[in-house]
Amino acid sequence: MTSDISNKDKKDWEEFISSDEALPNKDQKILNQKIFKTKSIDLHGYSLEQANKTIENFIYDSYKEKINKLIVVTGKGLHSQNEKDPYVSKELSILKYSVPEFIENNKNLMNIINEIKDANPEDGGSGAFYIFLKKKRNHKF
Repeated sequence: MTSDISNKDKKDWEEFISSDEALPNKDQKILNQKIFKTKSIDLHGYSLEQANKTIENFIYDSYKEKINKLIVVTGKGLHSQNEKDPYVSKELSILKYSVPEFIENNKNLMNIINEIKDANPEDGGSGAFYIFLKKKRNHKF
């Protein structure tokens, strides 16, 4: 290895220090990443009424604990007994659809929720969803 600096390297260095282009600050990027305090719940086997009451309490408790990301596992409805009853909708009473609808129709819950969105495959995919909670304030429930 030689200790001589090539003319090309000298030229590149001169161009670099005279350039106005800002380099990305990797440390700042890390500071800007959102850190989530996460909590999850699995509603497999719950009736619709049990699931709605449980999720309501879970959201309020998580909000009080300053949790900001919830993972709600409802399942995909593959083992639902609804298919055996011709008078029951195959989709409407499956927790996958009913629980998010219950939450979205509850004004008090929506006051503390920023966003509800589908989960990534590693968190349950189409059998789960995320709830992102707002920062805790003095809400009255």
